[in-house]
Amino acid sequence: MSNTEAHPAPLRCGGEPGDDGLRAVEVLTARQVPLGGPRAMPVRRTLPQRARTLIGAWCFADHYGPDDVSVTGGMDVPPHPHTGLQTVSWLFTGEIEHRDSLGSHALVRPGELNLMTGGHGISHSEVSTPRTTILHGVQLWVALPDEHRDAPRDFQHHVPAPVPLEGGSARVFLGTLAGDTSPVRTFTPLLGAELSVDPGATLSLDVDPAFEHGLLVDTGDIRMNGTALEPAQMGYAAPGRAVLTVVNEGPRTARLVLLGGPPFGEEIIMWWNFICRSHEEIVQARDAWVSGDRFGSVEGYDGDPLPAPELPTVPLRPRRNPS
Repeated sequence: MSNTEAHPAPLRCGGEPGDDGLRAVEVLTARQVPLGGPRAMPVRRTLPQRARTLIGAWCFADHYGPDDVSVTGGMDVPPHPHTGLQTVSWLFTGEIEHRDSLGSHALVRPGELNLMTGGHGISHSEVSTPRTTILHGVQLWVALPDEHRDAPRDFQHHVPAPVPLEGGSARVFLGTLAGDTSPVRTFTPLLGAELSVDPGATLSLDVDPAFEHGLLVDTGDIRMNGTALEPAQMGYAAPGRAVLTVVNEGPRTARLVLLGGPPFGEEIIMWWNFICRSHEEIVQARDAWVSGDRFGSVEGYDGDPLPAPELPTVPLRPRRNPS
């Protein structure tokens, strides 16, 4: 997915890892952003934001739907570039057609992970299929560490089986949880899982205390380690916890997405669809997209590539997670 804002904010993200102890869970509230298409399908963006720009290496989280595509127009994101990151596509309902300059042509379906590595440069398109009536899911980005940010283009697909838990279940699409480990390769330790919590149930999840965690609520009346979370909010838990407690206080099954990883100790600059290390590198990446170099071409998309927005008129400024 592309960041299709007309004037994307320059972000310098990261900072030194810190030990926050067992402080209360922070509540991160999403902002609504239009996502391209003839009628601009709205998405809820919880990362990045001023309160927190990264959770582990997770640097971008869009949550959308359930959208009636006959009303919203669905998803139609033209070919656009990425560098220095991996994209993680995860659906609850609907279907998206993915094409990229590696030559991949795949469908994103509910409960199936599609992970694309941009590395030095890749381009791709995403379009909801004609048989989709309701589109609902998340689109996530992972920042690549400096030693791997020019990795070769790659595309991976994985269908995780549900893991039964006392009070619910989990589908682990990245990392390890509840004894299940995803085979999908990442370049930093990560956790990504869809959780289902029964009405009135409590999940006690053993997690890596070196990780920080974000819990995105899709549906349900949730408490995360005692802190109330509403749908579309994300709860943030700092490193130091060996157990995450998730309570569904509502009358219906809750659906959540759990993200985690050790604090990302590198400073990065994120602008539009690029993750770089300096303003000059951002300029070079944009120029390469405009000139047609570096990112390759997407075959089979009916339309023109996404034009690059104008660069900011001032140098990129640092943005850091709070200490």
